[in-house]
Amino acid sequence: MAEVVRIETPTLGDRSYLAHDRQSAVVIDPQRDIDRVLALAERHGVRITHVAETHIHNDYLTGGLALARATGAEYLVNSADPVSFRRTPISDGDRVSVGGGLELRVLATPGHTFTHLSYVLTSGGEVAGVFTGGSLLYGATGRPDLLGEDNTAALARAQYASAQRLARELPDQVEIFPTHGFGSFCAAGSTGGQASTIGREKLVNPALTLREWDYVEGLLAGLDVWPAYYAHMGAANLAGPHPADLSPPRRADPAELHRRIGAGEWVIDLRDRTVFAAGFLPGSVSFPLDGSFATYLGWTVPWGAPVTLLGETPEQVAKAQLELARIGFDRPAAAASGPAADWANGQPLAKLRLASFADLAAAIGQHPAGNGKHPAGTSQSPGGNGQSPGGGAAPQAPAVLDVRRELEWRDSHVAGAVHIPLFELSGRLDEVPGGEVWVHCQSGYRALVASSMLAARGRQVVAVDDDFENAPAAGLPLERG
Repeated sequence: MAEVVRIETPTLGDRSYLAHDRQSAVVIDPQRDIDRVLALAERHGVRITHVAETHIHNDYLTGGLALARATGAEYLVNSADPVSFRRTPISDGDRVSVGGGLELRVLATPGHTFTHLSYVLTSGGEVAGVFTGGSLLYGATGRPDLLGEDNTAALARAQYASAQRLARELPDQVEIFPTHGFGSFCAAGSTGGQASTIGREKLVNPALTLREWDYVEGLLAGLDVWPAYYAHMGAANLAGPHPADLSPPRRADPAELHRRIGAGEWVIDLRDRTVFAAGFLPGSVSFPLDGSFATYLGWTVPWGAPVTLLGETPEQVAKAQLELARIGFDRPAAAASGPAADWANGQPLAKLRLASFADLAAAIGQHPAGNGKHPAGTSQSPGGNGQSPGGGAAPQAPAVLDVRRELEWRDSHVAGAVHIPLFELSGRLDEVPGGEVWVHCQSGYRALVASSMLAARGRQVVAVDDDFENAPAAGLPLERG
């Protein structure tokens, strides 16, 4: 009897899988940190005989090649993928015996990529599940635009046909095991739930409930920008990623940290947002080690730029290093851990005010006609003195900077706000209004990153650490479009 074990990578919104019959196992779409896969196989007392990729991934570096080499397993990759390493080439219709009574049947399911495959798992002749990768997700499908605009429409139509094929060829009770759809930007549309079946997807999935034209039109209209680092993942996965080097980074002393900040490098503070706001090394940028840390850092920091990590403990630095290795940000330039005061070497720490949407509404309300009042408690950042421009002249109402993505902005935004997505901010700083700036996003994470970037340049800034859904109740006027 087959057992499928989920391997979660919530920070990237992905799942890998280990399927076994208590003796032999196949691993589907493993992440680069293969130690946890090896430990899982050992815990279940199984030998990994096969590793399979549903597609050439765009959102992370695969651990498939390293895992296959470490275990001696066969590495199943589409024969049409122009990889630079030895693999077991497979194509539509192939059947692969995993061992015992387990078998994989290969189905071509293009759409997320042209060479995307799904794997139907059978045990004792009965279908035990289907690994759908970036094809059929929970309530949605994988996005079809990662191979360029010229291919998007064709891949969208192929995605529809692939979903229809899965629904047509598999029984309703078959459980689906997608790789994407748990927060991954490889998903197109809203996904939900932790499990699903072919039968359920026939009731809720647009690819199975709509006509082809309606599905394609809705899919294309809902596509948003994808993380910048995705552009580098496909080529790296075709070449075959080398094993991750997770040895501790070189330790940086305060003098080196100041030199790196002075040179304009990215010195990343990993601490909790409230801890960061209470006191941080001037010039450092906050990327708290929670939520989608790696995704947003890889989206914001230019590819290949040196990154230095600051954490409360060596373990915090090591966790960040692992998260970054999954997306190809290998070997931090340096790192430091301990109290922030130690990094400053006797110099004052900077502080950042965290606020709510109610605070923002109150601050704006103090300036209905430029009445000269100024919101209290604004941040003090390097080079900022907290005084209004003009040495006593009535200050302007605070500017509002929205750093969400385009689709989020179109759906609803604060009237009069300036819109610069986080991943564009470093190149558009001259578009940020002068004076005091209140920065917000959807839940507070991106607002803190953006606020720290502005504070590093001496700007007076307040980070709105609040859910955007609270903005209307706070009395802030919203616009759409």
